[in-house]
Amino acid sequence: MKHLLDPTQNALESWLAERGERSFRARQIRQWVFHRRAASFAEMTDLPKSLREALEQSFTLWTTKIARHSQSDDGTEKLLLELADGGRIECVLLRDGVRRTICISSQVGCAMGCVFCASGLDGVDRNLTSGEIVEQMLRLQQLVEADLRLSHIVVMGMGEPLANLDRLLPALEVATSDEGLGISARRITISTVGLPPAIRRLTEKGVHYHLAVSLHAPDDELRNRLVPVNKNIGLEAILSEADQYFEASGRRLTFEYVLLAGINDHEKQARQLVKLLRGRTALLNVIPYNPVAGLPYETPSAAASRRFREILEHGGINVQFRERKGDKINAACGQLRRITPQTVTLTAQ
Repeated sequence: MKHLLDPTQNALESWLAERGERSFRARQIRQWVFHRRAASFAEMTDLPKSLREALEQSFTLWTTKIARHSQSDDGTEKLLLELADGGRIECVLLRDGVRRTICISSQVGCAMGCVFCASGLDGVDRNLTSGEIVEQMLRLQQLVEADLRLSHIVVMGMGEPLANLDRLLPALEVATSDEGLGISARRITISTVGLPPAIRRLTEKGVHYHLAVSLHAPDDELRNRLVPVNKNIGLEAILSEADQYFEASGRRLTFEYVLLAGINDHEKQARQLVKLLRGRTALLNVIPYNPVAGLPYETPSAAASRRFREILEHGGINVQFRERKGDKINAACGQLRRITPQTVTLTAQ
């Protein structure tokens, strides 16, 4: 059966034409899926019953099962999804006022090996399909209050998004399409450790998503330790391509920096960051470390974080410290992973 949510299959229009259905039916079906939040073909009540039954026989709407649904008292919700082949991914809904932001995954696991991150502890299994990426968006949309809608997407979940561009970009086109979720490209952020050839592809394609580059260190020596893939790349190449993307897209760059106690939170490193980023139209997003069970890293003290921030601000850097959300359910930055205890009970969906 074809996955209705996979934009790379382009199957719906041709299937409808073969049945002699009028072309507006495709728009009608997508309206039900993306705007009216239908969870099944049976709910599409203004379609002929025969068409609904035929859709049920030819297409699948959901390829995942919800293995666990976690909720935090700060309004954050996390889904552990089991894929058709048994793989598992996590995705998150964050609430902030009327803003409803979703954090989605692009791979099953991650191959980048950032030493402090849960997502890469078991390596990478495979890339997600475009349909599986879209499906995360809709699974999370179903958790949003009826009078609100998804407002922002961050591709900051499991995996390295730029290692799966061929499947990610079609999914984001659905997110921005009027027939899809209708979310402005300026409200979509792609996070990367920095893969220069893939950043160049984004520049050449002329997309206008926000780009967030995860630095975590102000020099290659430390970054090689924290982000092992940096040994074959280097900060200079990453920053050069990021600058080119900014010039082409006009989207302000974001640089992310996970603050690790006693490792990259010293005054010296704050001053190095000032030197590295000064003059760039960019935001430095500092993320005090969110603990991961089994890893030895710690969150910096309030005093160390405060001094780090003071140096950056005095140096003229546009900086914000990310508010911690979802850490009680392991849904905060760096805490998503694909392995959970075998006691998880799958719920029928």
